[in-house]
Amino acid sequence: MVTELALRRPDDWHLHLRDGAMLEGILPESARHFARAIIMPNLVPPVVTGADAAAYRDRILAALPDGMSFEPLMTLYLTEGTDAADLRAAARSGLIKAVKLYPAGATTNSHSGVRDFDKVRGVLEVMAEIGLPLCVHGEVTDPAVDIFDREAVFIDRVLDPIRRATPGLRVVMEHITTAQGVDYVRAAGQDLAATITTHHLIINRNHLLVGGIRPHYYCLPVAKREEHRLALRAAATSGDARFFLGTDSAPHVDPLKECACGCAGCFTATNTMALLAHVFEQDGALDRLEAFASLNGPAYYRLPANSDMLRLVKRETPTRFPDKIHTGAGPVTVFDPGFEVFWDVAGD
Repeated sequence: MVTELALRRPDDWHLHLRDGAMLEGILPESARHFARAIIMPNLVPPVVTGADAAAYRDRILAALPDGMSFEPLMTLYLTEGTDAADLRAAARSGLIKAVKLYPAGATTNSHSGVRDFDKVRGVLEVMAEIGLPLCVHGEVTDPAVDIFDREAVFIDRVLDPIRRATPGLRVVMEHITTAQGVDYVRAAGQDLAATITTHHLIINRNHLLVGGIRPHYYCLPVAKREEHRLALRAAATSGDARFFLGTDSAPHVDPLKECACGCAGCFTATNTMALLAHVFEQDGALDRLEAFASLNGPAYYRLPANSDMLRLVKRETPTRFPDKIHTGAGPVTVFDPGFEVFWDVAGD
């Protein structure tokens, strides 16, 4: 039985840090284990220019506690008014590592997103030219489409046409939740990759709805049927370099989660690595955890893997994670997998 595992320090290729008091409260939860993270730009107002990204990066670094090492990898929020020259300059300087596409209204703070994809074709062509990845929230917002079908419909209606119209565009399908998403990545070339979250490897839609509504399991894209969760597990543990970790850890204070119209998002930064060790051990794939969490993402983003190491240990008694992270903005509930976990990060 494996009771200890050393791997390159992991990165998080999809992370929400928010701003202000929330940023200050939850940043240490990611910086403790992760060396780098792709930072989501859906603030209010959103991060739409190079100057916005530089200012946000500075706020993140100012909030980083002394003694912690963490590199925020900045992104721009794609709008119908995105300036291609500004984007090119931000990418050339190394300031940004990707651009984020939110279909308007798809998720938290996405109202500035794209409605008419013809209006962003010029920007996408520049991105294809310079090799800058497009990170996609892959759901249509058509009210006639069932919420559980919106990812699959997005692939057919939006993503596949964009990729066909823009040869060479590098795309990351973020937080995929369906077997269709897995199959689409597997059938594509090396320009397409996908992130998978911790929580979508663990919960299906029953966890959200059976026995009462569980607001801290509500996220977008919403958890799907068990067959889709199993497809995600198979992809994550396969060793396929096109699948890698993006937690989509998304903090909201409890009053905004536990209300009549609760916010979408699961906060998993605190316990992701222990939960992943549990999942990969269950599937007989502990030897592939390093690829998923530490190697595949840097390779896709054309960055070196981290040189420092993180050590996971399996204990005889269950690991106790905090129920909440208390921030200056209010309490944030930590994702509860619903089962005992015996793995932990050494030194925690």
